[in-house]
Amino acid sequence: MTTQPVTLQRRSFWQNLRLLAHYRELLLRWTSREIRARYRQSVLGFGWALVQPAFQMIVISIVFGSFVRVPSEGIPYPIFAYAALLPWTLFASSISGAVPSVIQNMQLVTKVYFPREILPLSAILARLVDFAIASLVFVGLILWYHIPIHATLLFVPLLLAIQMVLALGVSLLGAAISVFLRDISFAIPLGMQLWMYATPVIYPLSMVPERWRAFYLLNPMAGIIHSYRWVVLQGQLPDFGYLGVATFISLLLCAIAYAYFKQLEMAMADII
Repeated sequence: MTTQPVTLQRRSFWQNLRLLAHYRELLLRWTSREIRARYRQSVLGFGWALVQPAFQMIVISIVFGSFVRVPSEGIPYPIFAYAALLPWTLFASSISGAVPSVIQNMQLVTKVYFPREILPLSAILARLVDFAIASLVFVGLILWYHIPIHATLLFVPLLLAIQMVLALGVSLLGAAISVFLRDISFAIPLGMQLWMYATPVIYPLSMVPERWRAFYLLNPMAGIIHSYRWVVLQGQLPDFGYLGVATFISLLLCAIAYAYFKQLEMAMADII
């Protein structure tokens, strides 16, 4: 990538996607850079991808599985919790890393032309490595608790894709706004914590009162997390009504956020 003046022009949605595809090598290289930079000079290195969700699972299992005794639909609570913590940690860390990505690379944004969405997108893709490593703990829990392997596991890539679309939508929106309002980056940890409590991570969806469930499922992560447990632990097909709502909201949010991001892209270099 050579340094050249920042020249931006308005393009249609499909033109922007074709341009992004043209820069796919840069996307891959920047994703690789993100992965290396996160664990450089770290003693545990990639081991941190195992430690964080594992310790979260242990603490949550002690508090909510032993003390509070939250129902877990007949499944041992540690694996019940981890089946949700694993995708949730991917979701939360993706957004936490992607939203400030434009601000953190301000010198690059102001001097070199490339599609700016590469920055948040590469931050999200880099977290997939953590997700893959942390999945080893989940495999161990499956073996320990003798959870049968179901054919419905084939739905996991679909759930992961929907989740990544949602994470990209939230990240693009947050990254665009953070250029003008830097407080967004500081508000993310609190926002993600509150969002987790509004999602069936530490409790089952069945605990949500029926009269509130339709409103509750407007949170797309609720349907996604519930579907993960349903297909992985229960061996059941996902509830396509719940999943359909999550998919529609995720796609709509991502499309709107992408359009907004590209609209503000023309002013980013000047404002930063």
